Amino acid sequence: MSSVPVQDAVGQIVLPGDVLLLPGQATDSQLSISATSSSTKRVVCGPGLMRQGEDLQVTKCGLLRCREPAVYWVDSQQKRYVPVKADHVIGIVTIRSGDIFKLDVAGSDQASLSFLAFEGATKKNRPNVKVGDLVYGQFIVANKDMEPEMACIDGSGKANGMGVIGPDGLMFKVSLGLVRKLLTPQNDVIQELMNVFPMELVVGMNGRIWVKAKTIQQTLIVANLLEACEYLTAAQRKQVFGKFSNSV
Repeated sequence: MSSVPVQDAVGQIVLPGDVLLLPGQATDSQLSISATSSSTKRVVCGPGLMRQGEDLQVTKCGLLRCREPAVYWVDSQQKRYVPVKADHVIGIVTIRSGDIFKLDVAGSDQASLSFLAFEGATKKNRPNVKVGDLVYGQFIVANKDMEPEMACIDGSGKANGMGVIGPDGLMFKVSLGLVRKLLTPQNDVIQELMNVFPMELVVGMNGRIWVKAKTIQQTLIVANLLEACEYLTAAQRKQVFGKFSNSV
C-alpha cells in the first residue's frame, strides 16, 4: 500500500488500498472534505474514493481524475452500477404494483418509482407506463440502507427531458467510464457524431445509452461508433467519423 499526495497522483493509476494524502485538510463522513480552518479548502470525492482519517483511501483500480476546483474520482472500466443520489439513469420497468413501479437500474437492487413522480400526474391522470418500458429519471433517494427511489421530475415539478422513452430506438450497455467521458462538459464526441447522423440520444449514468437515428442501419452504426469511442483517441475518432460523413 502506497501513500502519495493526491495532487501528484492525478492522471496516474491507483490501486485499492492506496492512501492519498491531503496536507492540511480533513474529511467528513459524506465523501466531502469541509473546511476546518480558514486555510482549508473544500474537496469533493467521487466514485472509487473513501475517507480515512484526514486522507483518502482508494477503493477500486483506475486512473485518478480531478476537476477544478477540487473534485477527485477514480475513472475505471467498472460496469456494475451503484446508485448515487441525483444521478440520471435509464431504468427498465419490471413490475407495476398499485401506485409504485419497480425498475431495473443495473444495480444490485431495483428502484421504486411513484406514479405521481411524473410531470402533470394526479390520481385521476396517471402516466401510461407499462412493464418493459424504458424510463429516464433521477435518483432522489440512494444509500446503502434504503431502496433506491427515482423521480421523473425536477425540484420545480417539471419533466426537463425525463419520463418514458419512446418504443423505437436501441438501448445498449457501455462501461461507466465511457458514460462519464461522454457526459464531461468539454467532451465533444456526441456533438461530432450528431453532425454526421442526426439522432435522439439519452445517456444514463448507469451505463445505459438509448439512441434513435433516421434509420435502423444508422442507429446501429451510431451504437457501434459510441462503443468504439472508449478506445479511440481524438484524432482516430475524427478520422472514423469523417469516413461516415463523406458517405452520408
